[in-house]
Amino acid sequence: MSINSPHVDAHGHDHGHEAHVAAQTHGTLKSYLIGFGLSVVLTAIPFWLVMGDVLGNKQATGLVIMAFAAVQIVVHMIYFLHMTTAAEEGWTMMALIFTIVMVVIALAGSLWVMHHLTTNMMPAHDMIRR
Repeated sequence: MSINSPHVDAHGHDHGHEAHVAAQTHGTLKSYLIGFGLSVVLTAIPFWLVMGDVLGNKQATGLVIMAFAAVQIVVHMIYFLHMTTAAEEGWTMMALIFTIVMVVIALAGSLWVMHHLTTNMMPAHDMIRR
């Protein structure tokens, strides 16, 4: 930052614009520790569910693990990637939402195409059985 910057006073001291921006883009030790603690808990619970066969149903266990994984992704985005609506005036959050929408469309479309290919293009199964 140059001496002619509007944020620098006559003594050459910067009064916080860069510090304010740095505080928005970097977390505090407390926020990193909260994120780390949540990540450990969100990893330990699925590990316990699988190793102890707590739910007794593999499909239910898989769905619960997927839910914990989704929550952990959100924790990482907030506490470690600092993706909030305030960061960079909300553009990082908009980019994230756009990416999620595109991934969901691509995955759902792929599953839909594969399902229709399986049901409509696989007559060999019926022919083999006869």
